[in-house]
Amino acid sequence: MTDQVQLLKSLSKKPDEPKIVVNLRRIKRKIMIMSGKGGVGKSTVAANLATELTLRGYKVGLLDCDIHGPTIPTIFGLESEKLSVNEEGILPIQVLPNLSVMSIGFLLENKDSPIIWRGPAKMGAIKQFLEDVLWGKLDFLIIDLPPGTGDEPLSVAQLIPYCDGSVLVTTPQDVALISVRKSIKFSEKLNVPVIGLVDNMHGLICPHCGKYIEVFGTGGVEKASKDFKIPILARLPIEPKVAEMEDKGTVVRGLLEHNTEWQKNFEYVVNAVEKILEEK
Repeated sequence: MTDQVQLLKSLSKKPDEPKIVVNLRRIKRKIMIMSGKGGVGKSTVAANLATELTLRGYKVGLLDCDIHGPTIPTIFGLESEKLSVNEEGILPIQVLPNLSVMSIGFLLENKDSPIIWRGPAKMGAIKQFLEDVLWGKLDFLIIDLPPGTGDEPLSVAQLIPYCDGSVLVTTPQDVALISVRKSIKFSEKLNVPVIGLVDNMHGLICPHCGKYIEVFGTGGVEKASKDFKIPILARLPIEPKVAEMEDKGTVVRGLLEHNTEWQKNFEYVVNAVEKILEEK
């Protein structure tokens, strides 16, 4: 090869792109699962959404960005799993052939070990999850964020060049809705489209008489939906079977039986996220 040809090649060569950009380019859609406060079932929605999309034939990654309270390993029964590393990067844990999971929980010596980190350390960990984990080609990366609008959600929103949307999980109580309205404004300010609201724990179906009991009241989620012009994707009743599956780490096996009112309503959430893949 002559010097002139080498020069032309070097001039036409694009500058090296950041590793995180190259890694995320192989992922078609990035979806954030958010909540204004803890305890509203956000990780439940994230885990079930990732599993359902996988069962529909998509390649899915689930990233647990809750540094201080990672629950995804427990939900999938993966608490004893440890990560592997090769020359290219970190290998996520495979739950199903087309479902891979990453969580800080896989790095803890035991499940009771606390993570006592300030903001920069948490941002560094999340950056490494996005940059060094070998996600491969994915249709969806579901990102389970901790509650609120602090370091972790901000880090994800800043590190991902374009996030395709957020799903906001809440419960009917006014306290939860005050917080979720802040999450809506957070998404708007960071130009992350809000796919919709999930009204979780929306009442209880009596196992004896079948009557629907509104445990936490009603009306607040509808008002938030109307005020911000955001659709309610689903109203999910309190379902003991879902909690039981998570406690036992059998979410994947449990979802194969779509025989609960919770799972029937959850299909609407999956449909809304699946539709994002079809959009350009």
